Amino acid sequence: MDRTAGELLIFLFSTLFFTYLWILYLNPDDSLVYQLIWGSIGLRLILLFAFPNLSDDIYRFVWDGRLLGQGIHPFAELPAFYQQPGHEVNGLTQQLFKQLNSPNYFTIYPPFAQFIFWVSTAITKTVLGAAVVIRCFIILAETGSIFLLQKLLLRYNLPKRNVLWYAFNPLVILELTGNLHFEAFMIFFMVLAIYCLLSNSVMKAALFLAAGVASKLVPLIILPIFLRRLNFRLLVKLYLFTALFILLFFVPLFNVDLLNGMSSSISLYFQKFEFNASFYYLIREVGYLHYGYNIIASAGKYMALITFLGIMTLSLWKFTRANQFQVIMWVLTLYLFMATTVHPWYITTIIAVSVFTPFRFVILWSFMIFLTYLGYTSDGFSENLWVVSLEYSSVILLMLYEVYNYARGQESWFSKSF
Repeated sequence: MDRTAGELLIFLFSTLFFTYLWILYLNPDDSLVYQLIWGSIGLRLILLFAFPNLSDDIYRFVWDGRLLGQGIHPFAELPAFYQQPGHEVNGLTQQLFKQLNSPNYFTIYPPFAQFIFWVSTAITKTVLGAAVVIRCFIILAETGSIFLLQKLLLRYNLPKRNVLWYAFNPLVILELTGNLHFEAFMIFFMVLAIYCLLSNSVMKAALFLAAGVASKLVPLIILPIFLRRLNFRLLVKLYLFTALFILLFFVPLFNVDLLNGMSSSISLYFQKFEFNASFYYLIREVGYLHYGYNIIASAGKYMALITFLGIMTLSLWKFTRANQFQVIMWVLTLYLFMATTVHPWYITTIIAVSVFTPFRFVILWSFMIFLTYLGYTSDGFSENLWVVSLEYSSVILLMLYEVYNYARGQESWFSKSF
């Protein structure tokens, strides 16, 4: 089944999601939690040999991996360059080129991701084989994340069963293990870094934060949250060594091609791409009314600035009852609310950190965001703004309800029911 079978996908996902809620509703005791954790890992193993039909990113993974395997920098040229006479590269076939979802753009994947691509294409010559190798790494990362989350829940004196909000979430399993999205590594390294910080291992924390950045660039936005949570000496040590380790991770690929290619891709992300956005779509409509055209090129830059200022405000705000995971949750939520592109797998990181909080709006989001698959058809993609409106209105309403109850020192109905 591929992603064009929207109605059937939604039906099957809904069945999985309500089964997931039923498991949490049963309120399993601690002795059963470990069995359910291993059951969630078993569900991931079932997908081991499946092809990622809901995502075409695997073709870019293989493309980059095959370039690296022949000593060619993945940021050196656009994919079309290698289809020109005299510039052909073994393995970069016309068939593979046609499968790329962004053939006119530079790759966006940082060094750790590129390393995984290279390993997967070095071990096997087929696209499915590469997918299986990458999935093995992702399952290992997911297993690590689940057990780290469980350890940290004990550290914060929170119920162990909270880990099941992440471990059994159908969106997490399908998008990370099933569709091979590298948020799996980012989540693992980020959670491991905070675990090390709580154990006073600042050097290790810096290493793992840097590894998270080398997997996906998103962890850069959580660095400001430590400004009010570490003393000056530890803060300087964390930031200096994180920067040093990031440089070391980027050294193997570091040259002018990396700088030009990645800056180009990031710029395009903020100023051209748009998918399942919330506040940006409202701003876009205002732009159409006043200017008569899409203002993403200018609005994207201003929204990025607003996001930065908002993240700094949240990071410096004194949350009296919040642990650092809760602050990370709000930082990531703000980031995605202001983004021009929000794919379903983007919210998996918020799901992971939400297990340390009393807020469950992101669980509703993990169901509603899957409705975006209704836009995929055999002719391409056509976004239904009614679906987007339903998604964000329901999520924001639940979020506001939970914040209101939290401010009054009460649990929301959703939290009490599960």
